[in-house]
Amino acid sequence: MPQIRPTTIRLADTVAAELEKRILEGSLKPGDRLPAERNLAVVLGVSRPSLREAMQKLVSKGLLITRHGGGTFVTDRLEAHFVDPWQDLVKDHPLLHRDLLEFRQMLESEAAQLAADRATAVDVKRLDAAYAKLDEVYAGTDLAACIDADVAFHQVVAEAAHNVLIGHLSASLMRVIHGHVANNLEHLRARPQRWDQLRSQHRAIWQAIREHKPQEAAQAARDHIEFVRQSVDNNAREEERRLSALRRAGEPVD
Repeated sequence: MPQIRPTTIRLADTVAAELEKRILEGSLKPGDRLPAERNLAVVLGVSRPSLREAMQKLVSKGLLITRHGGGTFVTDRLEAHFVDPWQDLVKDHPLLHRDLLEFRQMLESEAAQLAADRATAVDVKRLDAAYAKLDEVYAGTDLAACIDADVAFHQVVAEAAHNVLIGHLSASLMRVIHGHVANNLEHLRARPQRWDQLRSQHRAIWQAIREHKPQEAAQAARDHIEFVRQSVDNNAREEERRLSALRRAGEPVD
C-alpha cells in the first residue's frame, strides 16, 4: 500500500495561528500596533521572512492592517460589523436602551460567574488594578476618567471569563453604549448617595470574583445592571418633567 505522507505545517502558518489566537483572546486588541518586525520575530522565535508571510496572511483575512511607514495594526473587524449599525440605531431609538440593558445583564452576570470560577492569579491581579483605578477616579470629579475606568473594569471581568465570544461581545457592547454610560454616570454623579451605591456594586463584583464565588459574582453583576436600569428610567422621567415644565412656561426647550 502506498504510504500517506503527513501534511507539512509551514512555519508561517504556525506563526499566523499564534497571532490570530492572541487577537481572539484579546492579548492583541483592536487598534494595537504590533511591535517592530525585528522585535516581534525575536519574541516569537522565527525568522523575519516567516513572520512577514504570517502577517500578510492575517492582512488578507482582515485581522491586521498595514500603514505605509506607520507599522501594522490590529483592525476592529471582529467588532465593527456589530458596532457600526447598532450605534446609530441606539441613538435613533431610545426604547432600545432597555433591550441593551437586558442583554448586558445576561452577558455580564455570566461573565462575572465564569470569571469567579476561572480567573487565574494574573487575571485577579489585573482585576485588582482595574478596581483600584475605578475606585480612585470615582472619588474624584473627572467624569471622563470615571467613564473610562468603568468600561475598563467591566472589560477586565469579561476577559477573566476566558470565553473568547464574551470578551469580544463585551468590548463591542461597551462601544455601542459608551454615550449611554456617559449620560447615566453624569446623572448619578450629581446624586452622592446613588453614586456611593454604584461604587459599592463594583466592589461587590470585584470581591466575589477575587474570592472565587461564582454565584455571588453573578448576583452582584445582575444587581448592578438592575440598578443602572432603574437609574436610566429615573433619569428619563426627570428629563421629561423638566421639558414638560418648560413647555408649560412657554420657554424654549433645549
